[in-house]
Amino acid sequence: MDDTLRDLLQHGVPFAGFVGVEISDVADGTSVVVLPERAELHNHLGTQHAGALFTAAEAASGAAMVGAFATELARIRPVAAEASIRYLRLARGAITATARLDDAPDALRASLANDGKVRFDASVSLTDADGREVAHATVAWHLSTLEDRT
Repeated sequence: MDDTLRDLLQHGVPFAGFVGVEISDVADGTSVVVLPERAELHNHLGTQHAGALFTAAEAASGAAMVGAFATELARIRPVAAEASIRYLRLARGAITATARLDDAPDALRASLANDGKVRFDASVSLTDADGREVAHATVAWHLSTLEDRT
């Protein structure tokens, strides 16, 4: 992953940075982020808080979107339009969120070029250090091109 892209993702969304989400990998329509193990991210059970898990999932989905649309970032407006998450088990320790776009990135870029907008889902699997899935999320992204304001 390009360091400039990593910096953009790492610092572009201050809340994700506040939570401590770390961008590990970004490729064309996929990403991996890590939610660290920190006491201030715990819930009343001493496990990762649901809000922290959601933040990791949303950040991973956004990183996968950026990976697919990196060359178009200056001319688009991306918005997370809808999201859902299922919590499957208690999340202990550092959590890895792995995201992938549900549609082929080439087809999505073609839709954006043809229609000036595109909507698609990103699926995210959140796993613990033992590889057990602790949550699964889907984030619907809506991208539109910016109008020329010159």
